[in-house]
Amino acid sequence: MTRDQQILEWYQHFHTNAEISWKEIKTTNKLAQIMEDLGIHYRTFEDVTGLVAEIGDGEEVVALRADIDALWQEVNGSYQANHSCGHDANMAMVLGALLELKEEKFNKTLRFIFQPAEEKGNGANAMIDRGVVDGVTHLFGVHLRPAEELKYAKFSSAIHHGAAMFLQGKIVGVDAHGARPHQGKNSIDVLVAIHQMLKTVYYSPFESHSVKMTNMHAGGDSLNIIPGQATFAIDARAQKNHVLEEMKEQLERKLRAIGQLFDVTIEWEWQDITPGAEVSTEAAELARQGIADVIDEADLEPEIHTSGSDDFHVYTIRRPDVKAAMIGVGANMTHGLHHPEMAFDTTILPQAAKVLASVMRHAANSHK
Repeated sequence: MTRDQQILEWYQHFHTNAEISWKEIKTTNKLAQIMEDLGIHYRTFEDVTGLVAEIGDGEEVVALRADIDALWQEVNGSYQANHSCGHDANMAMVLGALLELKEEKFNKTLRFIFQPAEEKGNGANAMIDRGVVDGVTHLFGVHLRPAEELKYAKFSSAIHHGAAMFLQGKIVGVDAHGARPHQGKNSIDVLVAIHQMLKTVYYSPFESHSVKMTNMHAGGDSLNIIPGQATFAIDARAQKNHVLEEMKEQLERKLRAIGQLFDVTIEWEWQDITPGAEVSTEAAELARQGIADVIDEADLEPEIHTSGSDDFHVYTIRRPDVKAAMIGVGANMTHGLHHPEMAFDTTILPQAAKVLASVMRHAANSHK
């Protein structure tokens, strides 16, 4: 089997055997088997999924991260784990880079991080807590990009993701008979008020931001009961971390006010907060050099600014000394990220693996 065929086979395996966040058990086992077959030193964790592999030798560490979890979403009428964010491709590309580099000699350690639970926003935190970025000077990530951002075989040296946070809330009112609304506290009225409130969250038009409801539920099968209980979810995003923090404070203040207005209890919990990108100029330049060694200069696109988020940037928030950049890969992606029918041209994966290997070489040969 050729190297390119191996990369595509790995991709197909992960695509077919998708697993959701913190449940990536078979995925981790498959990664471990690959490392054993390749003779690569690796370690797993007793309490969480994921894997870390290393080659080379040296106190300084250059790292490359792939996320390994899938989304849980409805596909053709049924719910299932689905790699509509392209993490199956990320694993295949990083494995391909490792395959190319494993016989080369380096004076630094090259670490390959296969991180769980990116979609939950807390996988990076778990890896940091377990020492995965200890000693790391430079950290790189990779992600496929929608076609409107990058065309096929186009690459970018950095993705500037925005910041994002996700709220799950509960409304506690009072049920009532449909004929006696005055005896209850209708949670649907509160849901509507929250939805309208989100339209009053304003910031400067020069600051990219958005806030919207992504889930709500109230009532059951009986159509003559006014529901007192309801649940809802909010997705809020901003390009800058400080704008997101201000948005969080404003939302909490307005939720408290709505609770008082309708005389109900509104409870909420922030499920995760994913910071915006803190891209290292040095890491982005090393990525640019590595990409340029593999592709034509005309296929190297400017750095990407996107409203999407990724917990890759948690690494640099918690470890500001780590120089990091995430590389963007164009693959003729249709439908877009997180769409249940997201698709892309898999023939880009072998070339992308070469690009990642080249970036790691440049970083390994760089001097602080």
